[in-house]
Amino acid sequence: MPSPEDINEEIPSPSKGITPSTRHYSGLGPILEMPSSAFRVICHLDMDAFYASIEQRDTPALRGRPVIVGAPPTQRGVVCAASYEARKFGVRSAMPSATAGRLCPKGVFVRPRMERYSEESRAIMRLVAESGAIIEPMSIDEAYLDLSAPCQMEDADASLRAALPVARDLKQRIASERHLTATIGIAANKLLAKIASDHQKPDGLTLIAETKKTQFLRPLPVRALFGVGKVTEQVLHQAGLRTVGDLQDYQGDLRALVGSFGRKLKEFAFGQDDRPLELGDEIKSISGEETFLRDTEDRRVLRACLKTQAADIADKLRRRRLGAHTVQVKVRYGDFTTLSRQISVEEPITEANEIYRVGCFLLGREKLVNRPLRLLGLGVSNLHEPQAKQLALL
Repeated sequence: MPSPEDINEEIPSPSKGITPSTRHYSGLGPILEMPSSAFRVICHLDMDAFYASIEQRDTPALRGRPVIVGAPPTQRGVVCAASYEARKFGVRSAMPSATAGRLCPKGVFVRPRMERYSEESRAIMRLVAESGAIIEPMSIDEAYLDLSAPCQMEDADASLRAALPVARDLKQRIASERHLTATIGIAANKLLAKIASDHQKPDGLTLIAETKKTQFLRPLPVRALFGVGKVTEQVLHQAGLRTVGDLQDYQGDLRALVGSFGRKLKEFAFGQDDRPLELGDEIKSISGEETFLRDTEDRRVLRACLKTQAADIADKLRRRRLGAHTVQVKVRYGDFTTLSRQISVEEPITEANEIYRVGCFLLGREKLVNRPLRLLGLGVSNLHEPQAKQLALL
């Protein structure tokens, strides 16, 4: 099993060879301008079981108990989030509440309070902004931080270690001011920073050194790499490629297995990733809708329509290597009255069956099919990188 970089190692003094200038990013304060040869320092901050942790903080009687945020198992509903105590029983986001109740009979079901979670997210991001980092928010409970400018040292690993005090201070402030825990990963790029934050949860701090990244990655499952979803994972397994080390050692052309993604996958296997933080416009949503020739409330027709839309959305998510935190449905009746409803979950959804299930739940919960429909639509939004679901070290 690989071990993270010793995070207690002494921090060297800044390199005297770098003379920074100052520029400003909106809302972030002064940021150092870096020379083209600067070493990258990227952090991934991930709040631990965010929705459930807020409920446990706000209601002390829930602490240490398996908390499931979502509708109770006796009602039609889905799981929005689960505490670590509940996850041990296999409970996860987008799962039907009834299934969660069977898996975790002693689970405490709590109705979601999205406004409360959003309010808390804004408070945490204000603390993050005070660190002086350039920020790419990924979802309500995670973000990438670029600390390259203020952490420049004489080499790549020293620069990474210079971010440790910033990360420790940020974790301490979140704990003392918000009474929540966060896990932070530090590395030279987004790929490795995300893997680092997944390495020691909850309340972890992991640094992956540039000089040790190849060795660190070797025993991880291929699913740990960005862009490797369920379908790609199955293809790689069929070719006998189960670990990142297998990808590193593979002598063939990965494009024969995974198409144009093969070249990038090989780079990822060696910890190479040049993706910048996305600070501008990006794809906001993916959706589809169908207008029927005749208004209908036939459940078979509507289910078939939703399944087709869910499959198309999942395919687009897979090609863009994204996951969705929000699912919404849209209906239009014969009189052109149009309604839409949505629900958000903590862990991103990527699979067609999950999108379909949540869509059906929304239609049922809101009783939207109470008369024939002229149009039915399904969509996803709040799109970000999906969490790797198989990160346990082999």
